Amino acid sequence: MTRFQAFRIHHDDAGHRAGLETMDTDALSPGEVLVKAAYSSVNYKDALAGTGKGRILRRYPLNGGIDVAGHVVASSDPAFKEGDAVLCTGSGLSETRDGGFAQYARLDARWTIPLPTGLGLRESMVIGTAGFTAALALLRMQDNRQTPDQGPIAISGASGGVGQLAIDIFSRAGYEVHAISGKPEHFDTLRALGAHACVDRHQLDFSGKPMDSARFGGALDTVGGSMLSGLLPLIHPYGNVALCGNAGGIAFDSTVMPFIIRGVSLLGVASAGTARDIRDTIWQHLASDWKPRQLARIATDEIALAQLPATFSRMLAGDAFGRTVVNHTLGG
Repeated sequence: MTRFQAFRIHHDDAGHRAGLETMDTDALSPGEVLVKAAYSSVNYKDALAGTGKGRILRRYPLNGGIDVAGHVVASSDPAFKEGDAVLCTGSGLSETRDGGFAQYARLDARWTIPLPTGLGLRESMVIGTAGFTAALALLRMQDNRQTPDQGPIAISGASGGVGQLAIDIFSRAGYEVHAISGKPEHFDTLRALGAHACVDRHQLDFSGKPMDSARFGGALDTVGGSMLSGLLPLIHPYGNVALCGNAGGIAFDSTVMPFIIRGVSLLGVASAGTARDIRDTIWQHLASDWKPRQLARIATDEIALAQLPATFSRMLAGDAFGRTVVNHTLGG
């Protein structure tokens, strides 16, 4: 039994509360692999869970954090041994089991990924769920025959964590990327990440027609709502729109025309529940041919556990830019 610090989330008759607590490893969620955490990362979902602004957790109390990377301390599964470098994203972390905002995490061996060659622990958490989601979108699109010669890929919400990593990943994979963002002050950074063109969301004039002149070979939409409605009529024949977010709303207006006239496909991207074999494939890509080239530029903040509440506030206020990494060696 080891005592350690964790950012723990409660919700009971007294309401929501969250903060640093001291707990011991025996109190962690069950699992085969005990990991001493080195890094985790902060996602929008974590900010919602940590502040109580969104009901992300399905049981309480739990440690926050949907991502974690570190070294194995003990394992009852022969696939892992003490000292192994591993990572885990999604897979119930900070939803049904204790997550990565703690100095120790006990993981389900089914979802514990050996750190692939070519990727460091810190790099894996700069990528985290955000980069995994972007790479899963690319995999789904390519499985559905998306190719660079079909035309540029539009990436909405390009200033966000998923968007920035998607620019880097898609451009690394050979696609021309057109970044759509409502924050033109960040356009220089988006170009440095690999965007061929940047489009101001506030100046983007969708016609509202069921069909319009084809402009993009495909799209990764992190926004949903009216953004998705506007993008669908602009996709070239047999292009794909991968959808992974709903910041613009859960409903959208469209017609069947893009689907039955141009053969456009709308692909859902659900990263949290991705099957293990697909996870392994994606992380191998992220450590090699799809590895983002600008991770140092994308990781703009490195914090200790105690700084999580302030980070959540900035993120929910729209003041965060880039990826925030939690360094567990910085202490509580």
